[in-house]
Amino acid sequence: MKKFLLLALLLIPMLAGAQASVNWHDETRDTARINEVLKAASGLDRRVVVDSIARMFLGTPYVASTLEIEPERVTVNTDGMDCTTFVDNVLALARTVMEGRSDWRDFIYNLEWMRYRQGRVNGWPSRLHYISDWIVDNVGRGNIKEITSSLDASEYRVKSLDFMTEHADLYPALADRDNLEKMRDVERGYRNHRYPQLAVVKINKNNLAQMRPGDVVAITTKTPGLDVVHLGILTMVDGELHLLHASSKAGKVTIDPRPLKDHLRQNRSYLGIRVLRLAAD
Repeated sequence: MKKFLLLALLLIPMLAGAQASVNWHDETRDTARINEVLKAASGLDRRVVVDSIARMFLGTPYVASTLEIEPERVTVNTDGMDCTTFVDNVLALARTVMEGRSDWRDFIYNLEWMRYRQGRVNGWPSRLHYISDWIVDNVGRGNIKEITSSLDASEYRVKSLDFMTEHADLYPALADRDNLEKMRDVERGYRNHRYPQLAVVKINKNNLAQMRPGDVVAITTKTPGLDVVHLGILTMVDGELHLLHASSKAGKVTIDPRPLKDHLRQNRSYLGIRVLRLAAD
């Protein structure tokens, strides 16, 4: 009995520390929903986990800038998501399920592990803001695989990333000189960055057949200095791939009614796509 009490006393500060390191939107609702999703997805075939979890968030309101809270900590908001937080929450949940875990604390660990450089929060610049940076870091650590270069008709592009520091007024955190200089250091690593892309005009039945529900789609843009303008997850509707995403236009997480290729071709600012897959999938 004494050993049990001692163990309990030792665990209390550890659990309190885990909670204190999180910026919660609503701790009670967030932890309950996380545990609910983990329970619902447990036991699913690994090949359908990402798609299934993504569908569990259909109807969730679109809310931008939920991560811009000081101090920089792991932020959790299951009541509102933008395209990026939707994808990273779904992947962290899926990773947790594939590990055979079912507690919100395990999800928090995986969310930090995938959202931040080398898996650890170390101030605002440690968050992987550019999707190319997020891909390089997470592929390097074995969290995700990029399959873009294996798709029929894919090609390579070269682009320098500096949009954030060139438009620092759009990012309140960059008013801090230290944050600004650290982001410039990040961007220096992405001068003349070479990355694979499947151009919108080259999407066809052959390369669509190489993709599958649960794959992450990063939509590349013509905007100078910026690599990716939108994220979503592929899902199947009536035998065709559609984009499941947090849509600012729809104001919620939704499945676009148009097949993926039609959705992409109707936006002139889109150049192409990069396709990612959870490594454990």
